[in-house]
Amino acid sequence: MKISNETKIGALTAIAITIMVLGFNFLKGKTFFGTSHSLFAKYTNVKGLASSNPVMINGLQVGTVYSITTDKNMKEILVNMTLTKDVNIPKNSFASIKNNPLGTTSIEIKLGDATDFLPKNDTIQTETSAGILDEAVQEIRPVLGQVKNAVKSLDSVLMTLAGVLDPNAKNNIRGILENLSKTTAGLTVSSASLQTLLNTQTGALAKSLNNVSSFTGNLANNNDKLTAVMTNLDKTTANLSNLDLEKTLTTLNGTIGELKSTIGKLNTNTGTAGLLLNDTKLYNNLTASANKLNLLLDDLKTNPKRYISFSVFGKKYKGDALVIPLPDTVNAPYIQQK
Repeated sequence: MKISNETKIGALTAIAITIMVLGFNFLKGKTFFGTSHSLFAKYTNVKGLASSNPVMINGLQVGTVYSITTDKNMKEILVNMTLTKDVNIPKNSFASIKNNPLGTTSIEIKLGDATDFLPKNDTIQTETSAGILDEAVQEIRPVLGQVKNAVKSLDSVLMTLAGVLDPNAKNNIRGILENLSKTTAGLTVSSASLQTLLNTQTGALAKSLNNVSSFTGNLANNNDKLTAVMTNLDKTTANLSNLDLEKTLTTLNGTIGELKSTIGKLNTNTGTAGLLLNDTKLYNNLTASANKLNLLLDDLKTNPKRYISFSVFGKKYKGDALVIPLPDTVNAPYIQQK
């Protein structure tokens, strides 16, 4: 069977058109033999984003921009992304446009931490990202603030320096230098005095050291005596340590206990000593006996004939006996018993 040239040309044209369409769609991100799905995002400014620009997640390209459409008002721009890799994108993820002046503008998807994932052909949340220039300005702004503060500090230093270098301040500085010169001269004199003090022949320090040397020499000469004194002291402490101090204290405690017991008995009406100290009957009896003795002595002094008769012709005295002592008995007054 013979094929005409017109048929061959038509077939080749159809094949070329098909290849051209497939290639165009492939360049736009559409795949025909792999798994891919669409994802949409809405922006107010796409910053030069175009079809076939990459879609990145964590620095890895997972798809491309398929189409960008908008309405007549240009208030909202819809971006259709084709994801060529099967990835799970949490629902709280964000898609931002990264503008690169030195390269291609891309879409960066920042993954969230949700456990639910976006289904196919769904719309992802968007956020506005700063460009490289804006990021550079944000980085430079703190540095500019520090430079501004440094300029203010430098201005303050210059103002202070200008105030220091006025005529009055110069005179003050001159006075300070003169005082410093006088102080240096005083230090020179002080160093000379110190040198005199430290002189090994006539200095006071040398004399003090000589006295110390003499004292240590005396100690060295009396070393034997000091040794004997320390030996005697050691023997004395040894004798004191050998004393049975515990036994002595035990005996003393026993004696104190017996003394307490004796004093306790004296404070009671038990025993002869306790009765002598605490019973008033003995005191009353002794007082009565003393009164009677005083009365007898006074009666003997007043009426001696009652007791002694010495007369041959006389007769015995028969007067009444005394009932109370005489008034001159002062040291032993009579206590009348009831």
